[in-house]
Amino acid sequence: MKMLTKNIGRSTTHSTYQNKDHIKNILINRPNARLGNLLLITPLLQEVSDTYPDCKIDVFVKGGLSPILFKNYKNINQVITLPSKPFHQLPQYIATWFKLKKKSYDLVINVIPTSSSGRLSTKIARSKYKIFGELNHEFEDSQHLAKHPVYAFREFRNDFDSKKTPILDIKLNKEELIIGKNILDNLVGNNKPTICLFTYATGDKCYSKEWWEEMYSSLKVAFQEFNIIEVLPKENVSQISFQAKSFYSRDIREIAALISNTSLFLGADSGMMHLASAANTPTLGLFCITNPEKYAPYNSQSTFINTTEDTISDCIIKIKDILKKNDAQCTIEKPTKTKKKFIHSSIG
Repeated sequence: MKMLTKNIGRSTTHSTYQNKDHIKNILINRPNARLGNLLLITPLLQEVSDTYPDCKIDVFVKGGLSPILFKNYKNINQVITLPSKPFHQLPQYIATWFKLKKKSYDLVINVIPTSSSGRLSTKIARSKYKIFGELNHEFEDSQHLAKHPVYAFREFRNDFDSKKTPILDIKLNKEELIIGKNILDNLVGNNKPTICLFTYATGDKCYSKEWWEEMYSSLKVAFQEFNIIEVLPKENVSQISFQAKSFYSRDIREIAALISNTSLFLGADSGMMHLASAANTPTLGLFCITNPEKYAPYNSQSTFINTTEDTISDCIIKIKDILKKNDAQCTIEKPTKTKKKFIHSSIG
């Protein structure tokens, strides 16, 4: 499919960007069902919404997660969803593709240029302006999958200012943050800060039980003033054999709200790692297989470590550095009671 679609379409240049009012209806194509890949769209959603505040955005995706993840994005008009298992729901799958032809858009954006289904859906959709995702200019960090579509959008607008790319954001509201804090308080039973672990990942990205047990032992020694909890995957397994207090939920926003009230998230490259970043929690991603230039956790306090080169001791040093920087930032941001109240809930 990649070979068949690699030459489909060329992005249009918006030479009349100064008159942006006429762009009202926008389609964003990311026909993928994975949690991490969907969260990586959120910087583009913010950039588009900030540029065209009155626009209506349709999102073409796969699976049922997107309405949950994007529920607090005010500019989203509808989520057009392909079934996760197309051969089990073939009539619905075909009907969803035909649905793309029914509406005319002012702008269509393909998020990932190497996505065959993304390029095909961008070609099929009706619009004067189309962004297929390729870049003609060099942008810093453009390999990262959260930043690349933002740069392509800016290139379309001939906007080459060096402003920061929006971070991942699931947009937890005040009520969700309070629920997350209550869950965490009931779980740990004290007021100490908390480090959150996610010890699972798919395939070769999953670290062994031996590695995680050594990491957990090192964390307990190095961070005795912290609680250490584990968020469990849907498979309800633990690489540290449930030694830490654990939290299990199938509610993605509830999990994000819990993580948002912790001081640091530690886990391998996974959808849960990106969820922690989208919850605005300082995140240390563990990488040994995938490319961190594309998939590193992305918010103002997050970073990664390459465990093929760095040891568990190096991880501990990195965690201390993140916590120290975050503590300094919290100290700076404490002048009013209102800000102090929300520092713990939306840390980072």
